[in-house]
Amino acid sequence: MKPTLLIIAAGMGSRYGGLKQIDPVGPNGEIIIDYSMYDAVRAGFEKIVFVIRHYFEEAFREKIGSKLDGIAQTAYAYQELDSYLDGFPLPAGRDKPWGTGHAILVAKDVINEPFVVINADDYYGINSYKIMKGYLSGSGGDNNDYCMVGYTLGNTLSEYGYVSRGICRCDENMYLKSVTEIKKIIKNKQCAIFTDETGQQQTLSGNEVVSMNLWGFQPDIFEHLRRQFKDFLVEHGKEQKSEFYIPGAVDRLVASKQKRVRILRTEDSWFGVTYKEDKQIAQNCIQRLIERGIYPHRLWK
Repeated sequence: MKPTLLIIAAGMGSRYGGLKQIDPVGPNGEIIIDYSMYDAVRAGFEKIVFVIRHYFEEAFREKIGSKLDGIAQTAYAYQELDSYLDGFPLPAGRDKPWGTGHAILVAKDVINEPFVVINADDYYGINSYKIMKGYLSGSGGDNNDYCMVGYTLGNTLSEYGYVSRGICRCDENMYLKSVTEIKKIIKNKQCAIFTDETGQQQTLSGNEVVSMNLWGFQPDIFEHLRRQFKDFLVEHGKEQKSEFYIPGAVDRLVASKQKRVRILRTEDSWFGVTYKEDKQIAQNCIQRLIERGIYPHRLWK
């Protein structure tokens, strides 16, 4: 069964004013999600599902989804604040989304096959899609396992400020043992440094395997997420800002030995636009890839 690509894009409307203005990184106004869709289609994905919000659906379909007409099957799921609360009352005044775990959960009615998850505004590299599709199509591992693309930390850091990264511990067979969120990592000349909870400065080599939320799941993840989201609501559902994150949900499944997650290494560079200065870095990266022939000058014709 061919896997689907699930793109989490529910936050795009708030970040980009309902999609009225979206920061281009390509020479003809292409944005990061354009390159993700292009890479996925080239890797053999034939179905792409978008998680969005109802209020910017029309603009999203027109500006982004329509580019796949005649190229790939598309479907839409909607991450609203009252989605999948199962009777739990929505806290008064809450306007913050429930997090990436919830964003995946809302797609349960439109996905019945293995699938890959990405963030809409992150660039992952063409090889990452190829190895994910190959693994989930049955060419590697147990077909009940999940998987995750593991990036090299040094290929994911910003030149302009602090970032948070999920540092992965793996066994000798490259199965995930745990993901530890490290905050305020900053790049220096030879490696990376961060300040731990005690205030002490710690050094990272830059070669650590990190998660950038490029996950591959079997459809049974939806039931796991539904149960965990209920537990999350019991504990945090009255709070204004707590979020149900997918790395934590996966970590609990691994720790309880309910699921295994295979780490698929890539040397692709990841980039996103965390700081305003990152936009120029992203534009430069795309231009170099165009010059190398990885992408055409005009992505969509």
